[in-house]
Amino acid sequence: MKLWQKNIASLKEVEKFTVGKDQEFDLLLAPYDIQGNIAHAKMLATVGLLTTDEADALVTELREIFKTTQSSTPPLVHKDSFGGDGGATLRFTIDAGIEDVHSQVEYLLTKKLGDTGKKIHSARSRNDQVLVDIKLFLRAELEKTVTAIQAFQHLLLEQSEKFKQYLLPGYTHLQLAMPSSFGLWFGAYAESLVDDTITIKAAYDVVNKNPLGSAAGYGSSFPINRTLTTHLLGFANLNHNVVYAQMGRGKAERIVASALANVADTLAKLSMDACLFLNQNFGFVSFPPELTTGSSIMPHKKNPDVFELIRSHCNRIKALPNEISMMTTNLPSGYHRDLQLLKEHLFPAFDTLRTCMDMAALMLTHMEVNKDILADEKYKYLFSVEEVNKLVLQGLPFRDAYKKVGMDIENGSYTYTTNVQHVHEGSIGNLHNTEIQAMMASVVDSFAFEGYHTAIASLLGE
Repeated sequence: MKLWQKNIASLKEVEKFTVGKDQEFDLLLAPYDIQGNIAHAKMLATVGLLTTDEADALVTELREIFKTTQSSTPPLVHKDSFGGDGGATLRFTIDAGIEDVHSQVEYLLTKKLGDTGKKIHSARSRNDQVLVDIKLFLRAELEKTVTAIQAFQHLLLEQSEKFKQYLLPGYTHLQLAMPSSFGLWFGAYAESLVDDTITIKAAYDVVNKNPLGSAAGYGSSFPINRTLTTHLLGFANLNHNVVYAQMGRGKAERIVASALANVADTLAKLSMDACLFLNQNFGFVSFPPELTTGSSIMPHKKNPDVFELIRSHCNRIKALPNEISMMTTNLPSGYHRDLQLLKEHLFPAFDTLRTCMDMAALMLTHMEVNKDILADEKYKYLFSVEEVNKLVLQGLPFRDAYKKVGMDIENGSYTYTTNVQHVHEGSIGNLHNTEIQAMMASVVDSFAFEGYHTAIASLLGE
């Protein structure tokens, strides 16, 4: 079944090539397609394109179909409810010969409700149907990602407090620079995630706009009410211009990918640090044997494979915005089938990123920090700035103090202590972790997820 087919069928090779992996990824869109259908049916009744009874019948059946799309202990639906052999059970699938999720839902409605099912597509195109599905999907996935980021950030701040007394070498140009601490190290990545979440909020604001009613990209001659569907689906706003609503396809995906890439960049950098810290030449941390891997030939090896794979997965996500940009380069306004392929690239990135956070959390929870790292004399020059600052506090001009310590280092008379007294905001002795956590809470609160939760629950009759 194809929503566009009339009398002449496409060549099978053309059909196979154009459908591609769409059915596989459309299963992820199924619950959102049904939400969009419910909102559309309710709206059609208000403008006289459906009777109240027809709309009620469609909504009732759509809610039943929705139950079959839930992947977490999904309710099963009897096959005979769609007309078939009783006793067998099914979850939502796209049947052989049916092109996509939109066609499958309409097929199920028509099979159960006859001509009423055929009316659901009035004043709509697959173009705006897939647009609204993708925006609803991205909205939900961004929320899951924000929840995962917040949990991961909480762990980082816990570890920062736990290990704040343990000093760590700081580097610039990969050369010894100044004293740092594990408190600073964990806290730095916790604050990085705040800014990453701010960029996710920007992506969320772009996604949380309703394109439904733009039809094929040029609107409809039916007197539809797009403001109503915006409210019913819990969108914060409307994509007002129907041409721009279609132009947003590809753009929204690229913006979301850029936000995910920021989080991935933070995780990749953290993972690289962890790989270095475990290296025997650094020797800053260790992990239980069950969290590392060995060598087939070298019995001493404890390899940080988890962090290496996180780094690689995240670097691939960092390439995603450029992939999407290249796939949409030089497309004029209006819909083009090129856009179909974006799902294959973007959709898996959410699970990948969240899995990377889960694995990083597992590793960091069991990280063992080596104490008194900086007691080793090889780190003595880390404290040169401390010695300069002591002289400045005694009244010596900074340039003179800098020169004196430099000369002491050159002639071998340099002395130092490992006692560090940093008290300003965000320093070793004043991490400001409470403030960092408050910033994250403020950003997360700004999403106001409960607004769309309420709307969708009402739409589904929950």
